[in-house]
Amino acid sequence: MEKSTQNLATIEQAVELGLLPEEFEKIKEILGRTPNFTEMSVYSVMWSEHCSYKNSIVWLKTLPKDGPHMLVKAGEENAGLVDIGDGVGCVFKIESHNHPSALEPYQGAATGVGGINRDIFTMGARPVAQLNSLRFGDINLDRTKWLVKGVVKGIGDYGNAFGIPTIGGEVMFDDSYNTNPLVNAFSAGILEGKMLSATAKGAGNPVYIVGSATGKDGIAGAAFASKDITEDSADDLPSVQVGDPFQEKLLLEATLELAKTDAVVGMQDMGAAGITCSTCEMSAAGNVGMDIDLSKVPTRQENMKDWEILLSESQERMLVVIEKGKEKIVEDIFKKWDLHAVQIGVVTEGGTINYYMHGEKVASVPAESLVLGGGAPVYHREYKEPAYYQEFKKFKIEDIEQPEDLKEVAMTLLQLPNIASKRWIYQQYDSMVGTATITTNNPSDAGITNIKDSNRALAMTVDCNSRYVNADPEIGTQIAVSEAARNIVCSGGIPSAVTNCLNFGNPYNPEVYWQFVGAIKGMSAACLKFETPVTGGNVSFYNQSVINGKEITVLPTPTIGMIGVVPDKSKIMTLDFKSKGDLIFLIGESKNCINQSEYLVSYHGIKKSGAPYFDLEKEYAVQETIKNLINKGLINAAHDCADGGLFITLTEMSMPKGLGFDIVSDSEVREDAFLFGEAQSRVVVGVSEAQEDEFIEEMMKQNVPYTLLGHVTKGKMCVDDEHYGFVNEIKDVYDNALELALTK
Repeated sequence: MEKSTQNLATIEQAVELGLLPEEFEKIKEILGRTPNFTEMSVYSVMWSEHCSYKNSIVWLKTLPKDGPHMLVKAGEENAGLVDIGDGVGCVFKIESHNHPSALEPYQGAATGVGGINRDIFTMGARPVAQLNSLRFGDINLDRTKWLVKGVVKGIGDYGNAFGIPTIGGEVMFDDSYNTNPLVNAFSAGILEGKMLSATAKGAGNPVYIVGSATGKDGIAGAAFASKDITEDSADDLPSVQVGDPFQEKLLLEATLELAKTDAVVGMQDMGAAGITCSTCEMSAAGNVGMDIDLSKVPTRQENMKDWEILLSESQERMLVVIEKGKEKIVEDIFKKWDLHAVQIGVVTEGGTINYYMHGEKVASVPAESLVLGGGAPVYHREYKEPAYYQEFKKFKIEDIEQPEDLKEVAMTLLQLPNIASKRWIYQQYDSMVGTATITTNNPSDAGITNIKDSNRALAMTVDCNSRYVNADPEIGTQIAVSEAARNIVCSGGIPSAVTNCLNFGNPYNPEVYWQFVGAIKGMSAACLKFETPVTGGNVSFYNQSVINGKEITVLPTPTIGMIGVVPDKSKIMTLDFKSKGDLIFLIGESKNCINQSEYLVSYHGIKKSGAPYFDLEKEYAVQETIKNLINKGLINAAHDCADGGLFITLTEMSMPKGLGFDIVSDSEVREDAFLFGEAQSRVVVGVSEAQEDEFIEEMMKQNVPYTLLGHVTKGKMCVDDEHYGFVNEIKDVYDNALELALTK
């Protein structure tokens, strides 16, 4: 096969594809010549931020990667793998699909779900549960309503048809997300057999593409995800992939059947950058090369160009390296499931990937030069503290006058989109498919899924309050990790490991990069404290829109996905009050703090304040206490104090069984701060009257503050003898507020 005489690339084309002029020069240096257009297209996607992490890898490497349960560390495979006991592993990961969802919310969100599940089963694990973390703008805007409805329907339709339950998540609304929504999808799977590695080995071994045909959807999607959203972004619609959950279900079953054979050498999902990424990363991982014939790739459109086939991000596809002589095994399995399984190449020695089209070599690139940790550029970006940081710190609670009618405040908060029930959203998701979900009708702070033939269960959660992170990136991200751990602990679990989705603005903006660096430092500190290593995830920069010449950056949102192990299913803890007369205790300390609370921001309209009160050591002590109380069976309900503060926590504990509460406020704390402040490291627990003495005796041994708030009532909600309402009436308002806001 002869060398291509394709046109050489120009620096103008390189810049248009998102490469820097100096990067174009580096490519010429690596190749020893000027690249042709196809080769430059390969570098443009592989060196995009989305694939190479060139602006973030320096700091990502500082995150803790070791922990007591680790089996596969960050960067080693498609997803993290931890040991959850009984010979079972958990594969889990979270990733963003923000930019596609901003333009085409239904397909953007749907293919985000499909992509994250492929990362799980490409390692030989069966997905068992999904979560999602969503951010939208002002709920009163027509665009926001369109985005919410499209994203939620996309997640629901794909996940429901694929047959994996969605068992939890979070949704937040803020004006900074008006143009740039965030759609972060999490999946966890159970691995009971051998793990499949994303590594190519063995010169002469055949390379197969399996699954769906390749089309023009999603071309250069990775590069598209590495630039700002502008008025012209709608022109990039081919960068949005189109998903087919039924094809993915077939691909799942075929892949897991193939995993039980001895035919597979290595396998990787075709996600960002499609064939380009999977061939380059698998080759680099095994220190080998490949010869790939693009004209053999099954396509959905006729006359697709070589670079279109290379860069397409069509969904439901895998690259598989098969042991030579076992081709019939893979072909028979995929034929049985009515899916393509076509040999498109062969593994070679030497580390160079040669791409051919109809007998002509159209590109030749060294695999190592394209990947993270290889020849891809690495940048140390400048960062500086923004002026607002010190300005926010000047806030004092004394500057805010306490409202006379706190009942009116409570009713207002209950109906805010960030507080009100997300029922309208989660009712569109199937949480019961697969019959493993434990928390569908037994609400808990974390989602819990059953591990069959075991006394254990798997707990999982996604958490981040981006307002806290914006106010103080280091403290705010420590809080995000801590809240995730707290949710798992309150459910009866032990935190195990973390995956993250780091959503920020433009990394070339020093103030944005300062937020990113602070978030990494905060995450490291908290993950070390809770022994929850970071197994991977993704970085999503450029969540920054340019509208009418004005730059608008989203709040920094380092979403934390965490898994934990419930060692004893009989001790799963739910959040609902159990019986009239039960005692209500607060574990942790009330503080005279309303910083960054929903109460301060939404009720008073004050966005400038520091992060809420937080102390990592005290947080850890509270969580250890809760673990101990659950293990000894001394509490019958537990729910952490988070968005909306103590009043919202108590209301959420009351609603499942139609019970209520009668509490007395803390005379040393302002009543609005006591009820609506969001100081951290607090958990409300329910204690039966019969166990009060034993509970108090145990708490006397702990070095953690605790307070008797009051008792559970039959349905009336009272604070300091003032009647705040009946739970069933309030539940109706709380359950329907979001739907009313979206449909008015």
